[in-house]
Order: sequence, then structure tokens, then C-alpha cells
Amino acid sequence: MSDKKETEPKPKKGKGLLVKVAIALVLVGTGGGGTFALVKSGMIGGGGEGHAKKKEDNSPKLIKKGEEDPYAPKSEGKEGEGESAGTEVEGEGGSEYRTAYYNFTEDFTSNLKHSSALVQINLACSTRRDGRVLLWLKKHELAIRSAILVVLADTPEEDAFSPEGKERLGKRLTGAINAVLTETEGFGGVDEVYFKSFLVQ
Repeated sequence: MSDKKETEPKPKKGKGLLVKVAIALVLVGTGGGGTFALVKSGMIGGGGEGHAKKKEDNSPKLIKKGEEDPYAPKSEGKEGEGESAGTEVEGEGGSEYRTAYYNFTEDFTSNLKHSSALVQINLACSTRRDGRVLLWLKKHELAIRSAILVVLADTPEEDAFSPEGKERLGKRLTGAINAVLTETEGFGGVDEVYFKSFLVQ
């Protein structure tokens, strides 16, 4: 009798242990499969093939002095859009990045806010990014000119006569240019606007 009692419970224990192991394997498999699916879809862990493509930063890069710009505009032998006269020679001091300039081809003439005065300016702007910014400035110059004229028409007359006012205007113009570039190309890139001439009549 004692032999029967010892042997009977063993199948029950083994069967219970098998059920527990099977349940554990199912849970691990389901959890692992679910985790794999979440990672693959990009919902967690940064995985997923589509997610990797979206993360790739293809915006214009900062160009260090002496570094070749793969998007540098071709020189047409005339003064203007992003060209330099001859070979560039970079100084050793100052910023570690090179600065490229874009000259707007025509003057801007506009009335000033709540004034009968007119302002006529000639502008240039700069970027430390690769040549795509210069190419986009040329490509979208019409839309940029329109945005600049809107900013000028919204400028109080007193801003046209003080250095502080001109500085504020320059920042607003930079913002307007970058807004057009961001809307059309997804990236601004203009660092600063420069007044080549500034006349109030």
C-alpha cells in the first residue's frame, strides 16, 4: 500500500509541471512575438525599416572652413548669387564654419507702416550651411521677395532711422526668408540679413 501511495502522486506532479512549463512557453512566445512586432513597426525601440528612413537627417549641413561643399553653386563669372571671385582663402580665426553669401538681384521698395515715407533697400543674406540653401534662395526668390515686401510694409518709420530698429528689421527679414524656405523646402538655413543700401524718402 505504501508503494502505491508514493507512485500515484508522481504522475499528477509531472502533469502539473508540464502544464506550467507549457503555459510559461506560450506566454514567453506571445510576449516575444508581440515585442518583436512592436519593435519592427517602430512603436518601441527605434526599429522598423520605415522608421530608420524617417530619422535620416537630410537637411543642409554646416560646412567647415576648407571643407568641400558638394552642393556649391556653379560660378557663372558674374557678381551675385553665391559666387566668389576666384579661389576662396579662409582665415584661421573666427568661426570654424565658412560663410556663403547670397545677393538679391534687385532693390526692394516699399511704403512704411502708417507713413507716407518709402524705403528702398538692397539686401544680401548669409548661410553657414551647404550650397543647397543658396540654390533654394535663387529658386524661391519670387516668394521671398513677396515676404520681404510684407515685412517692410509692416515696419514703423522710426525703425528705419535707428540702428536698433534696423537690427530688429534684419531679424524679422531673416525670419521671413527662413519661413519661405521652410515652407517650400523643409529647412531655412539663412543666418543673417545684410543691408547693402538703405534709403528712406
